[in-house]
Amino acid sequence: MRRRGSASIAANPVLIGAATILVIVVAVFLAYNANSGLPFVPTYSLKVNLPNAANLVKGNEVRVGGARVGLVDSIDPVNHPDGSVTARLSLKLETTIKPLPKDSTVLVRSKSALGLKYVEITKGTSKQGFADGATVPLGQATPKPVEFDEVLSTFDARTRAASRTNLKEFGTALAGRGTDLNQAIQSLNPALRNLVPVMRNLASPASKLARLFPALERTASETAPVAATQASLFVNLDTTFRALAQVARPYIQDSITGGVPAQDAAIRALPVQRPFLLNTQRFFADLRPGVRSLRTAAPILSSALVVGTGTLRRSVALNRRLKPTFEALRRFATDPMVSLGVNDLSNTAKILGPPIAFLKPTQTVCNYATLWFRNVSSLLSVGDTNGTGQRFIIVATPQGPNSEGGTSSQPANGPLKDNFLHTNPYPNTAAPGETQECEAGNETYIAGQKVIGNVPGNQGLTTETTKIDRSR
Repeated sequence: MRRRGSASIAANPVLIGAATILVIVVAVFLAYNANSGLPFVPTYSLKVNLPNAANLVKGNEVRVGGARVGLVDSIDPVNHPDGSVTARLSLKLETTIKPLPKDSTVLVRSKSALGLKYVEITKGTSKQGFADGATVPLGQATPKPVEFDEVLSTFDARTRAASRTNLKEFGTALAGRGTDLNQAIQSLNPALRNLVPVMRNLASPASKLARLFPALERTASETAPVAATQASLFVNLDTTFRALAQVARPYIQDSITGGVPAQDAAIRALPVQRPFLLNTQRFFADLRPGVRSLRTAAPILSSALVVGTGTLRRSVALNRRLKPTFEALRRFATDPMVSLGVNDLSNTAKILGPPIAFLKPTQTVCNYATLWFRNVSSLLSVGDTNGTGQRFIIVATPQGPNSEGGTSSQPANGPLKDNFLHTNPYPNTAAPGETQECEAGNETYIAGQKVIGNVPGNQGLTTETTKIDRSR
């Protein structure tokens, strides 16, 4: 038989209810203070300076490597002497990460698209760590976070309008070109295969490709002040290409198609044309003095062109009238007998060449043909009271042995001084192979001496009306 005072607590409904209420109150208290840390649990406190709290709120999580290691206890603004404002966070961290290396970095990141944030700590490798209650400097709040609203703000009205235009233009450009795209993709295989050594060369330190991008950055910074001018350039290019689009087919297309054969022909022909171009250059250099003289001759040339215009108009009728003449010349040229006659004339000219070359100085140097005709006319027109020069008189020859007037055994040779023969049947006339003199009619009479043939000495190239320049 059991005693009444020793009854179980479970049999007392009041005690059970009181215990349940106590458990609930403790659970609510712990849940309420969970964001501030559990009571009676040791923590590792740090302060962190950030350029911007980035919409953090008290109680946001602190994570290391994606694992929760603490929470944000408070957020306070910090005013600086230069007027700037930064944020200072008080963090309550688990003691498992104590001490945090001093080269660790801090970043505020988004936890969801709704704007919930958390603090991410990237642990460093330094052997020195932050003491409890220390402050992480502002310089270790890197990299600068990009907020989701900043990303969304890039798609403003102008950007959206430009994106629509790009989609429309690219769609128009690619429409109906499926076959061309397939051929391009098919051609990428050898291109990519050949791209491997190219990229290997670009990756080599000897290519100094790393300098390219800083140089591009400097170039961009220099071109930024003229961005408006460049924008107008693209607007003008759009106008130009719209105009070219009207003649793209077939004119530009044909020029591109024929460009390769034209270049091949140029490669073959230009080396051959180089001497001609060089001669042309020298020709125009030689023409410069004449072109300068054209300035004074321009009025005369202008009048000549005016007269020549009418002449050219009348030349059409002349060409028609000359047609029978040229047809006759063509028939004459095709006649086989003509070629025989031309050959005979050529042979005749070859045969007559040496005699004419021998006789030519008789006139061109000594002027004998002209003097002969002049003297012939004077013979019949010039005279005196007894008549003209064409008259007959008795000329008595000297008498004596071997004289010209009687029988002689040899040419007249004296003894009187006038009884000496002077004859020159072949006088020099400056012909090839002869002494350069005009001897006929210029011989000096040598008294008391027989002279047969050329007279001693050079009689010169002077005739009665001509005087030849010896320096020519």
